[in-house]
Amino acid sequence: MRNSWIRVGWGVLLALTAANAGRQKPVTDIESRINSMVNPIVSQGSPGLAILVLRNGKMIFRRGYGIRDLRSKAAIDARTNFRLASCTKQFTAMAVMLLVHDGKLHYEDRLTDVFPEFPAYGKSITIRHLLNHTSGIPDYESLMDRHPEKHWSAAHQIQDGEVLKLLEAEQAGDFQPGTKWSYSNSGYVVLGLVVAKISGESFPDFLRERIFRPLKMSGTLAFARGENKVSRRAFGHSKEHGRMVETDQSSTSATLGDGGVYSNVEDLAQWDAALEHHELLSAEEMRPALEPVKLSDGSLPHWGSGPGDSNPQPGKAVAYGFGWFLDPYKDQPRMWHYGNTVGFQSAIERFTAEKVTVMVLANRADVDAPGLALKVAELFLR
Repeated sequence: MRNSWIRVGWGVLLALTAANAGRQKPVTDIESRINSMVNPIVSQGSPGLAILVLRNGKMIFRRGYGIRDLRSKAAIDARTNFRLASCTKQFTAMAVMLLVHDGKLHYEDRLTDVFPEFPAYGKSITIRHLLNHTSGIPDYESLMDRHPEKHWSAAHQIQDGEVLKLLEAEQAGDFQPGTKWSYSNSGYVVLGLVVAKISGESFPDFLRERIFRPLKMSGTLAFARGENKVSRRAFGHSKEHGRMVETDQSSTSATLGDGGVYSNVEDLAQWDAALEHHELLSAEEMRPALEPVKLSDGSLPHWGSGPGDSNPQPGKAVAYGFGWFLDPYKDQPRMWHYGNTVGFQSAIERFTAEKVTVMVLANRADVDAPGLALKVAELFLR
């Protein structure tokens, strides 16, 4: 029933939009203020972004700005599908949790329980360590740099199985699991492979059958080139020499569990409602995902702050569960994530006490999606 009123709500909104075609729509104060944030970033006819605001489960602002790509010049709207980048991790975590729900997997299972051929350092890495970024598993992008002979590129992309082989060629992790926190794309690529191995389905198929189809997220998928197709697709762009150029793929764009999902703000409204109403897992089953990790000595982890780190809050304490950051914003409890990859930026901010959710999906690299999402959220938070 809950899904029905969301679909009806969208239908009514579309009908009203059609009925008012050709008339001047009054600009609300909220719309004017959000427009004033976006207009300096997105000019007419350029790649842009989509914004959605939900309050108490109801859509109170939705708008697309700019175009999906420079070839078709199709306008961005609520059903435009963007690469989510690291916002994918919340879906990967949910897939793992569903397997735990099924009794097929346990958070304390070892990596070598799933992949017996993995080297000895995997014996101390648990599924829980992978979920909360305390595994110490090496960074696969750094490992790629050691193998220039592989010629990985946007045209010849590294695949998940190759990531696993790189990790299996190592004799040790970067640190003892549980003793440090380090954001790990490798860990989530491995989790995607765990889902496929344990379920007997491909990672895209599992997400489709267990998450996207039940929630009627019809435009959302984990993209695998040659196996499925992204409808209404936004292509990524970056500014080079003062102009926007398409930069849609990189050598790492084919990996799945760390960043391979495409979605749109309309579908993500369904996802938000499913989280609020515990449609996939009970509140008790979701609890581990919403508990900030502590290190093995009981201390809180911190963002890295060493040379070359690109962390958004270097040196500060970090609260992370399973696929979600959990630190508050201006004393407001929240669960949130951001994503960035070549040509794309994304942010999902869920303020759980205020029941306000803001989503920003952009197909241009020069958008600060998390910063913009927080500015929009401040218009609705008490």
